Amino acid sequence: MTRGPTLPAHRLPHPSGRPAVPALPEQLRTSPPSRPPLDVFNTAPADEAHRLLLACLRSNRWAHRIAAHRPYPDPGALLAACDEAAYDLSPADLAEALAAESLPPLPADTYGAAHTALSAAHAAYEARFGHAFVVCLDGVPPQETLDRLLEGIRSRLTNDPEEERVVAAEELRRLARERLCDALGATGAHTGGSGRTAPRV
Repeated sequence: MTRGPTLPAHRLPHPSGRPAVPALPEQLRTSPPSRPPLDVFNTAPADEAHRLLLACLRSNRWAHRIAAHRPYPDPGALLAACDEAAYDLSPADLAEALAAESLPPLPADTYGAAHTALSAAHAAYEARFGHAFVVCLDGVPPQETLDRLLEGIRSRLTNDPEEERVVAAEELRRLARERLCDALGATGAHTGGSGRTAPRV
């Protein structure tokens, strides 16, 4: 079985985990209560807005597109723009974003055999598709993370490369939305989309 094109191998994170993306900019994380995070985002210098967006999805074109269309009147408008730009990722944009991703960390008390099983499943996935397995686990309890990861990898290994590209793009869109909601404190807006449909796990 040949490895997918161009993307480097990914090592599984240490059991304690590490973020797949940089920390969010300090200004947004510590904005005063009198100033909503969306207002901070709308008025932030372009490079700060770009850094925030790259922390949600590592695609430069996606980040530039969303930053360039500020200001957004409300979180819903921003999330709709986030979704629309994610649906328009080119194969090169998708490759760029996938190269920055890693598996979500497992709970710290996960037993060693589980890491071995996940490492083997992930190695098989990388060998087939050439990039890290990505999945949005928004709302999944930590104790179910391992089962969801193993189930997702094993089921998606049956996809052909084009099918998996579409599924991975949808998971990246969901991850970007979740991360942007977390950054802006937009609780209750993690799920859903712009109304366009795409395959899901």
